[in-house]
Amino acid sequence: MRFDEMNALIDRWAEQSSGKRTATHTMIGQDREARNHYVDMVEFASYEDAMRNSRLPETDRMFQEMVALCEGMPKFMNLDVVRDEHLNKELANRVFTEAAMGGDMSVIDACFATNYIDHDASKEEPTVIGRDNMRSDMEAWRAAFDMTFEPTAQVAEGDMVTTVWNWRGTHKGPFMGVAPTGKTYEMSGTTTFRCENGEIIEGWWHYNPGALQRQMGGAGTPYAS
Repeated sequence: MRFDEMNALIDRWAEQSSGKRTATHTMIGQDREARNHYVDMVEFASYEDAMRNSRLPETDRMFQEMVALCEGMPKFMNLDVVRDEHLNKELANRVFTEAAMGGDMSVIDACFATNYIDHDASKEEPTVIGRDNMRSDMEAWRAAFDMTFEPTAQVAEGDMVTTVWNWRGTHKGPFMGVAPTGKTYEMSGTTTFRCENGEIIEGWWHYNPGALQRQMGGAGTPYAS
């Protein structure tokens, strides 16, 4: 019944344990059927990290104060993660692995909404609507390169997934006016997808195809599909 005080207590713990705590994520849920019942989930990279966090004097002090705020003794559960899937990440990864690298264009229909909105600042038309544009873009890149995407970081929050990637391609077909060189090139970039109802409905691509063209000996003009 004293949620505001508990909330302030957790804020104090976060401030006092800065530079010491090993918790990576915390989330508090309120029971819709019993509005005075709250569940606090705290995530750690490992069991050992959780134990180190428990031994902090700041954590022990917070525990004592939290018990004092509750109407009854809190129930503690020590959970191991046995399955951890972020479905929006899986959706984004299918685009890179199965479509871009694997060449399965049916993935475009499976993963992208029909009215998908694509933002690509490197193009003459930076915003295009429709998943057919994504298919034609991908087919053009695959015709020009044998390519791989190596994700170096991926963050998902809410309905957004951002992937930081390294791209490597062996030039086998014409690209932006440059004849095939047979050489292998690299570039890096980021892609952010917004997902809804199991589909990608909007995407933002940040990379520099002009710099890639200059590597191949071209003029580095903006990309136009």
